[in-house]
Amino acid sequence: MLELFIKRNETQADIALVENGNLIEYYEEKEEDIRNEGNIYIGVVKDIIEGMQSAFVDIGTEKNSFIHLEDILPKYDEKKNENIAKTNNKENIKNVIKKGQKILVQVKKDSNDKKGARISTHINLPSKYIVLMPDTDIITISQKIENKEEQERLINLVRNNLSKNNGAIIRTSAQGKSEELIQDIKYIENKWNEIQKEASKENNKLPRIIYKGEDIVEKMFIDLTEKQIEKVYVNDSQDYNELIKLKDKINNYANIKIQVKGENTIFDIYDLNKQIKKLQNRKLWLKCGGFITIDKTEALTAIDVNTGKYTGNENLRDTIFRVNKEATIEIAKQLRLRDIGGIIIIDYIDMKNKEDREKIEELLKEELKKDRSKTQVEGFTKLELMELTRKHICSHKS
Repeated sequence: MLELFIKRNETQADIALVENGNLIEYYEEKEEDIRNEGNIYIGVVKDIIEGMQSAFVDIGTEKNSFIHLEDILPKYDEKKNENIAKTNNKENIKNVIKKGQKILVQVKKDSNDKKGARISTHINLPSKYIVLMPDTDIITISQKIENKEEQERLINLVRNNLSKNNGAIIRTSAQGKSEELIQDIKYIENKWNEIQKEASKENNKLPRIIYKGEDIVEKMFIDLTEKQIEKVYVNDSQDYNELIKLKDKINNYANIKIQVKGENTIFDIYDLNKQIKKLQNRKLWLKCGGFITIDKTEALTAIDVNTGKYTGNENLRDTIFRVNKEATIEIAKQLRLRDIGGIIIIDYIDMKNKEDREKIEELLKEELKKDRSKTQVEGFTKLELMELTRKHICSHKS
């Protein structure tokens, strides 16, 4: 059973996703965290950096945002259009945009202390079953849908119901859906039409925001519906009212119960405060007696696996494999719990046997399927380090 807890006070919101009493995802959103990722703006080109094939664009935020040539040129399927790729490689950004030009863009990565937001003219609009990609002919599908027949069915269904100039990413939640998927396509295309109308209005205010992306609560509420979320607990009346509106607007929400709890008692259920506090620990013990350590740096997150107190009753190979196996399950859990993103390096206990390494890699991929975020397992490097990447769910994290 999945339950969502939203605890809000004057300075921050704490969001906890719980499965059968166990914390599986946790996010903090502080009042000072300005989340612009997903927002769509009409910006103004302020400066063009020809040597970097990039430009700075004023979208009304404290720092000018940054756009690269590849995020301005039309998006296309590289496999089908090799000639376009060759042409684009020779293109000069000064022939594509001009200083002072108005430009419709979406924030792809929020700004931080060092640099402004990364933006793109390639708009993505997430909905329940698809992510709409206007002005492309690309249709792709979630890698988590592995059945080839289902992949083909969904791609054909989406292609036959999308407007001519739109593409889409088919989400995992679309699996097994037909009429609901068609309705979702209509819903998100109508939203895009509204955005285009708003952008085309005569308005001297520049730059200006056209569309505000989903906040973390709305995003989770939409994403989790298909996974039988049963209850949502909130302590804030505004959150309650917003979720009731959302529940009424989208299908399959009827059975979800939304309850109000006091701020001081909402996290007493399942002793969530204690579970959350453990997320601060660098060192995590495994049931077998081994342990892992998690260290974040600016460039990457390093995870080290150790045998610890575990010596095992079997031979050395079996002992090492058991610790690495248990560590793999815990690591996948912690990546999701702590919303660790970017490059991740895992230093497993050395496995001399190739078969053991392959089993650990397959186990990691299998465990990461439980994660809502996009992950990519690159495999073991020449130095026998496991390399993978993960995208943050909560976009303000760096």
